[in-house]
Amino acid sequence: MSLTFREFWTAAHGMIFGAVFLLSFAGGLAGLYSLRPELLTAEGIRERVKRVKLGTGVMAAIAWLTVVSGTYLVYPWYRAAPPEGMTDLTSYPRYFLLADSALSGWHTFAMEWKEHVAWLAPILATAVFFIVLKYGTQLAEQRNLRHMTMVIYVLAFSAAAIAGLFGALITKAAPIM
Repeated sequence: MSLTFREFWTAAHGMIFGAVFLLSFAGGLAGLYSLRPELLTAEGIRERVKRVKLGTGVMAAIAWLTVVSGTYLVYPWYRAAPPEGMTDLTSYPRYFLLADSALSGWHTFAMEWKEHVAWLAPILATAVFFIVLKYGTQLAEQRNLRHMTMVIYVLAFSAAAIAGLFGALITKAAPIM
């Protein structure tokens, strides 16, 4: 099995960075959820906050890495224009999708939507990281703040999940080679 340079970066963008994103989300959400004074001692809360800072920080960093690599590495290959008169468009995913009315929705809806929603993930994940850094142990004491932070965290994950799903389906229909 071998991967071209483009296939490697497409896989790294979607599968490697995406897997780390999922793991850090799960750990960060579990940590935020468990920051409850009735469950932990003061020392336990301080220890848990350290892990939540790590989890949310990793999630924010990997979200930025994913969206920047997608925007500046993978996306230009997707949008590359074929030479004049070329009829085999399989190496030009955007044009391949648009040339077939049965596939054009993958570009006109899915990719156009994915391009924008993907940027919400790192922005929201960074907001969560900032909240955790700023408020730390207060998240355990202030239930509403903790819940609001978890809602923002889930929204960050949802944006990434939608972008990731569309990316996987678009790649299935028109792979970057």
